[in-house]
Amino acid sequence: MNDPQTTRVSLLLRLQDKRDERTWREFVELYSPLIYGFARRQGLQDADAVDVTQEVLGAVARSIERFSYDATRGSFRGWLFTLTRNELCDWRARQRSAVIGKGGCEETSDAREPALDEFEECWEDEFQRHVFLRASERVRAEVRESTWEAFRRTTMAGESGREVAQALGMTIAAVYLAKARVLTRLRVLAREIAEEYT
Repeated sequence: MNDPQTTRVSLLLRLQDKRDERTWREFVELYSPLIYGFARRQGLQDADAVDVTQEVLGAVARSIERFSYDATRGSFRGWLFTLTRNELCDWRARQRSAVIGKGGCEETSDAREPALDEFEECWEDEFQRHVFLRASERVRAEVRESTWEAFRRTTMAGESGREVAQALGMTIAAVYLAKARVLTRLRVLAREIAEEYT
């Protein structure tokens, strides 16, 4: 089995060949949901978040030929965060300019720039949410629907083991066993998925 860190560094190095469509597709599938989700959490509408995501991916494409991965200088995800934050700041500045240009008042824009630590915290929260969603998709595909439902209803919906057991025709012990199995698998997959991001 390949080391995920090596695989991801390899992916980044392969991006330097702009003709490698498969690698770019893999990169976009891996990182664009993270960028998009972060933009949405910053209050952007769907279309604006898509635009920001495209701008960030474009910035990566323009910069990747000069990219040299050095873990001691920081992670790729950290560099991507910086690109994303900068693009969001630029987007907000363009929005403020458009409001002022149309005779609006700068003070009417309630979009203050978050402090760097707020941006970083939101980025990390979005990353953790993204990892959880990817892990959940994989686990759900691996287990029986009743196992997933037992987990979902007890963990996410807050139903009691007794309620879930009655609804699914399971014993209470089977409900809690299903929940434990899914949680254990989610933790393992979440660690593996998080390691895919350099």
